[in-house]
Amino acid sequence: MSSTSPAALPAGQTITTPDGLRLHYLDAGAGEPVVFIHGSGPGASGHSNFKHNAPAFAAAGFRTVVVDLPGYGQSSKPADVEYTLDFFVAALRAQLLALALPRCVLVGNSLGGAIALKYALDYPEHVSRLVMMAPGGVEDRETYFRMEGIEKMVSLFTGGHMNPDTMRQLLTLLVHDATLVTDALVDERMAVCKAQPREVLATMKVPNLTERLGEIACPVLGFWGTEDRFNPAGGALKFLQGCRDARFVLINRCGHWVMVEHSDYFNRECLGFLADTAEAAV
Repeated sequence: MSSTSPAALPAGQTITTPDGLRLHYLDAGAGEPVVFIHGSGPGASGHSNFKHNAPAFAAAGFRTVVVDLPGYGQSSKPADVEYTLDFFVAALRAQLLALALPRCVLVGNSLGGAIALKYALDYPEHVSRLVMMAPGGVEDRETYFRMEGIEKMVSLFTGGHMNPDTMRQLLTLLVHDATLVTDALVDERMAVCKAQPREVLATMKVPNLTERLGEIACPVLGFWGTEDRFNPAGGALKFLQGCRDARFVLINRCGHWVMVEHSDYFNRECLGFLADTAEAAV
């Protein structure tokens, strides 16, 4: 089934969950499945987060599935639900089962990292490896809301102050190199933002899962920019101390979007990691 896409977003396919959510995704390549889970924020989508990455994975012999979470991209955006971590995990579970993808690699940025983490805790036998970029879920809510980027994001979006100028300001906080915030990116995000209810951020709840990191049995690869203004980079050490098999890369002169700011390096490291840990996928 095709979808009607906002300006600048490629139209993929959709599935409808038993709860009636219409969830959009982009599906390319063939081979071991790698599922990309984007972060939160006004106008966010899977394409916005991973357009520089998924094609490299597909070219390397993986099936790439780039999802739009409920409330984002070209998926349903209900105003009568609470956007909790369990809500997102349940939606992702329904989507992957509908696509006959019970076991896969999960790649998650920010909120998407927290979703990947919780999914691996809830369904450990269905996640072969985890790749996370500045993942949420390892700090208390109060810590996140003291971060400059999140404070600005919540106040602008829930206050109804989003326009091209404020979108540009917000996107600039995501990166170290402001030249990455192009007019096309602003337009792409604004097209989605206009349809998002305030509940997407106003009701978002992500618990601190640090004490459960020891339950993650699969190999973990993580990335964090030291100039991240959304998630404290100290979270990397929590994964290294808590997980059984984890490696994290810290990159200076980099903000919240490692996979955008250092896309070639990110792609090479991820593909090397997947090759090194191929036995874990069996």
